[in-house]
Amino acid sequence: MRGFAMIGPNETGFIEKDDPKIGPRDALIKPLAVAPCTSDIHTVYEDAIGPRHNLILGHEASGVVMAVGEDVKDLKVGDKVIVPAITPDWSDVASQAGFGAHSGGCLSGWKFSNIKDGVFANRFHVNDADGNLAHMPEDLDPGVACMLSDMITTGFHADELAHVEYGDTVAVIGIGPVGLMALKGAVLHGASRIFAVGSRPKSVEVAKKYGATDIIDYHKGDIADQILALTDNKGVDKVLIAGGDTEHTFDQAVRMTKPGGKVGNVAYLNGNHMIEIKAAHWGVGMSNITIDGGLTPGGRLRMEKLASLIENGRLDPSLMITHKFHGFDHIQDALELMHQKPADVIKPVVYCDDID
Repeated sequence: MRGFAMIGPNETGFIEKDDPKIGPRDALIKPLAVAPCTSDIHTVYEDAIGPRHNLILGHEASGVVMAVGEDVKDLKVGDKVIVPAITPDWSDVASQAGFGAHSGGCLSGWKFSNIKDGVFANRFHVNDADGNLAHMPEDLDPGVACMLSDMITTGFHADELAHVEYGDTVAVIGIGPVGLMALKGAVLHGASRIFAVGSRPKSVEVAKKYGATDIIDYHKGDIADQILALTDNKGVDKVLIAGGDTEHTFDQAVRMTKPGGKVGNVAYLNGNHMIEIKAAHWGVGMSNITIDGGLTPGGRLRMEKLASLIENGRLDPSLMITHKFHGFDHIQDALELMHQKPADVIKPVVYCDDID
């Protein structure tokens, strides 16, 4: 197989590797569309999970089934599928406990471009296929479908972690694609007032379309100070962290949260940074403000439920797709967009319509 890989720290390129072998419960997939993620940037250029060598990148894809193992029941060759970024081993005890994202160890449900080759290849392996691959609705664009893999499910998980409820006031820190989906998730959960923290014009435009009531520009001062000023110093019920300055964001989040409120974090932090929270901002440890961080759940059922939101007009992920490429070799161009982050980019997608 041919794939776009992290050759080593700060180095990427196309490489050739042996075709992946599938077991009795696995599947081999050909990509229809793939999308690079900021997580790929953290992995390659920021040493977030440690060095990887000749590891094919990518964890967001839709595709076509090329082969299945003998025990796979619900999939056949030729089926179009949504491939979740998180692919647990569903018989693992962590999955049975409700934490499939950590099956096999902390973060080990995240296999693509972490502990095995990812989806930026002309064919890739999926474990536990019946549990992890969702049939793709026939009328769903493959590029939109691959938004379900990570961006949508991760953003929505921030709302789940913070237990957003109807009538809540919510702050969303970071309005890249994950933050935008956290924002939209808050709307779907019934939040009343939503502060979106960000400044890039395209992201602000889409945030307003998804339901942001207030835009907070961090260039204009401390974000907690701004939100406290706009809420008569009361703060918000829930904070969703999908970006920000790692070392200070949690302190700001706690400071703007009401006593008894919740902070949900889905931001991929730099593993070498320290998180600082001033004790006074956390009620000297007794504010009943809960901080919960989690890797999004994966699996077939979640993908199917999220796809139904698109099918029934509740969610339009296409607003996030700012750049479309056609041709497998453009993966490098798309990844570089996520690396450089020009003002007009939210999410690039590569349609792999040249793969046989």
